[in-house]
Amino acid sequence: MPDAVTPPDESLLRLAAAYGVVPDYHGHDGGHHAASAQTLVAVLAALGVDASSPERIALALQNVDHAPWRRVLPPVVVVRAGRQVHVPVHVSHGEAVTAWIELDDEAGGGRRDLVQADVWVEPRAVDGRLVGRATFTLPADLPLGWHEMYARLPDTTAHAPVVVTPDRLELIGGLERRRAWGYLAQLYSIRSRASWGVGDLSDLAEVVALAGRRSGADFVLVNPLAAAEPTTPMTPSPYLPATRRFVNPLYIRVEDVREAAYLSSADRALVEWAAEPALALGDDPRQIDRDVAWTAKKAALEVVFAAPRSPARQQAFDDYVAAESPGLETFALWCALTERYGGITGWPDAARDVTSDLVAAARAELADRVVFHEWLQWVADEQLAAAQRAAREAGMRIGIMHDLAVGAHPEGADAWALGEVMATGATVGAPPDMYNQQGQDWSQPPWHPDALARAGYRPYRDMIRTLLRHAGALRIDHVIGLFRLWWVPRGHPATEGAYVRYDHEALVGILALEAHRAGAVVIGEDLGTVEPWVRDYLAERGILGTSVLWFEKDHLGNPLPPEQYRRLTLASVTTHDLPPTAGYLAGEHVALRARLGLLTKPVEEVAAEADDERERMIAALRGRGLLGDQPSEREVVEALHRWVLATPAVLVGVALTDSVGERRAQNQPGTDREYPNWKVPLADSAGRVVLVEDLFDNARLASLAAVMDRG
Repeated sequence: MPDAVTPPDESLLRLAAAYGVVPDYHGHDGGHHAASAQTLVAVLAALGVDASSPERIALALQNVDHAPWRRVLPPVVVVRAGRQVHVPVHVSHGEAVTAWIELDDEAGGGRRDLVQADVWVEPRAVDGRLVGRATFTLPADLPLGWHEMYARLPDTTAHAPVVVTPDRLELIGGLERRRAWGYLAQLYSIRSRASWGVGDLSDLAEVVALAGRRSGADFVLVNPLAAAEPTTPMTPSPYLPATRRFVNPLYIRVEDVREAAYLSSADRALVEWAAEPALALGDDPRQIDRDVAWTAKKAALEVVFAAPRSPARQQAFDDYVAAESPGLETFALWCALTERYGGITGWPDAARDVTSDLVAAARAELADRVVFHEWLQWVADEQLAAAQRAAREAGMRIGIMHDLAVGAHPEGADAWALGEVMATGATVGAPPDMYNQQGQDWSQPPWHPDALARAGYRPYRDMIRTLLRHAGALRIDHVIGLFRLWWVPRGHPATEGAYVRYDHEALVGILALEAHRAGAVVIGEDLGTVEPWVRDYLAERGILGTSVLWFEKDHLGNPLPPEQYRRLTLASVTTHDLPPTAGYLAGEHVALRARLGLLTKPVEEVAAEADDERERMIAALRGRGLLGDQPSEREVVEALHRWVLATPAVLVGVALTDSVGERRAQNQPGTDREYPNWKVPLADSAGRVVLVEDLFDNARLASLAAVMDRG
């Protein structure tokens, strides 16, 4: 293997390029950083490519060159609607072939015969036979959808999915004519007197109903609701889920499961007994305790699960399982195995292989627990549907906006069940920047670009489709991940990684197709180091961007004038990775990082920079007549939101924490246990917990909502 400081030679660079591995990047400091030969070899190994010697590199180059010729059809074809494309079909030279398309049922079904184009390509000797290429034309008038292309040869018929995606995802709900505003919320933190220590889906239904009717809001963006492990301790971060597709049953409201209303008195007593320790946490201002909440809910839900269901309810459950499997059944099996082995670590090696005999036997042995975990997903799905109905009935044009994390836990359900399309030899992260000079390793395994394509992008589609089933919008965290991700090979520091490119045309196109079919808006979180062409491309495809007031500055470091913001964005004053605005204005982001030892410069210097940023913003607000002399904290917060309302952004978000005067951050990047990330209950400026029942009577919320509604 090349030495760590050895620069890559030409053949290694060609091999890296063939697999989308980028050999260099421009850092936050503007400097050019080239990957070593060792890094490229390690990243290629994570892709399943052996580049450990010149001979192996030569063989790998030959393999990647021949790969398309070994397949009759490409693994998948993704094309924009209205565009005619050519599809290569590889056959033994001189062999006759015909091709056609079977349209999917949602597009009306039917067959379309394809015409062979007059395109000559020189045949090639591959694996001892002469292979020719026939070219067939996909017509420009194919409807949107997931179709199947077939190629019939004398002795076989090959097929491959053809995905026709919208050229552009159009805005919904009259957003072209009138912007929408809504709340940005961390659901677990928004508790009611009836919730069991953590905000739940019934709390969400209550919030969206009141936000629509009393505040005039059009959406509520919630943190990722994706499932964690079904055991305790439960991973608190919603951005490190076990799966990105299915819902955390922690968010189920037990009493709202229909069968709970018909329990016997003895069973009802069991549920009430289980609830006691969790209900006691409702107005506790201390850290949210997911473990207490889930232990209580799980015990109660097992009682409700055992209760009989009516024939119609049982049929609805069976239909749900049939529609969502095999993905649902596999996830439920992972949950049952996690219970068997007492958590997500400590599994025997055979259990980690989804195809092993041990797992096959466990599927039968744990059948009852598998059904229980399938039932939990069905119940959560019903309550999500009820929350979205409540939003629409309250007049919201969008309703619930879900959030999709970058990846999932390395020992979670997705890594286990989707191993064939995940690169388990690497994790996602970020190169060094001004805040993290050693780079970042987020521990999440990335999609394997080629394997995902070979799977026809179906795992990706299924995830997006599930998330959009009961939602009016979807936010994509770190949307640049649809274009490229920083891969950190296992056993290497984050500094020794490289970017790996993805087929963004396919990933963005499929995202747009599923959003189109769901009637939803898509927002990409495109903060940080994102190339300008990426933002232009996303806007062209109808994917909104993200603007955060504190990050929008001109070339002199002054606040960017509102009229210079992008139109196709979700604009807000703050984000969940900053303290709420009241805390930010008070310099809490500096004080907290200083207490935690996260500053890379002297605290006095960072504090002076924060003071300067705040004073420039205050001056800009006064310059536009949005703020008077000696304003109160509430007046400054409202003026900042008026600034955002002066932008052309089609969506404007208001952090629910800003609406009640909360000062504590929900998350402090760069920390794990040093700060109670994702455990802070919603509270006012005095630290008093604000419950759902009192939320929309809060004077500060009402005042800010009036500002937004008039805007």
